Amino acid sequence: MPFLTSDPAVSLDGFIAGPGQDLEHPLGIGGEGLHRWHWEQTEENAAEIEAICSAGAYIMGRNMFGPDRGEWDLTWKGWWGDDPPYHAPVYVLTHYERDPVEMQGGTTFHFVTGGPEEALRLATDAAGDGHISIAGGASTINQYLRAGHIDELRLHVAPIVLGSGEALFRDLGGLSFEVASSRSTSLVTHVTLRRTRG
Repeated sequence: MPFLTSDPAVSLDGFIAGPGQDLEHPLGIGGEGLHRWHWEQTEENAAEIEAICSAGAYIMGRNMFGPDRGEWDLTWKGWWGDDPPYHAPVYVLTHYERDPVEMQGGTTFHFVTGGPEEALRLATDAAGDGHISIAGGASTINQYLRAGHIDELRLHVAPIVLGSGEALFRDLGGLSFEVASSRSTSLVTHVTLRRTRG
């Protein structure tokens, strides 16, 4: 089994996106504050940003890929422009079939209708010796945590309170981690947690 990581930016009250996610507010209302460290302190957080973009393959939910629900708008190719940051295969969980979308820089979005285990099998085949990153959103990360697949959870804790939104760890009582490392800048605390078994 490959090594699985996840890198969610999270508020102090446990949300990785604010409420009201839509085309105008892709991270939900107030959710952009979760990522100020990424946009405003790129050099200071370079090691963490590089680690986020180092996987051999990625898995994400449809809600992270875009605002569509139901049938696809085939003109939509993700939030990230022509050259997404992944530069590797990305497997998007969905109930609606769609042909792969090839982007610049080596990113190809594949749309998986067979569920999380099917996406993991495909990502494992594609990643080779690299690790797999569960990119988000909250529901997708929670599914892989519940199944016991995520080995390393790298939380990027922003000093904001959202009050509501998409919650990490929802209905996941009983999980246990050990702290592998932590480091703080003025806009974020990076905490690496490793899953303890049994």
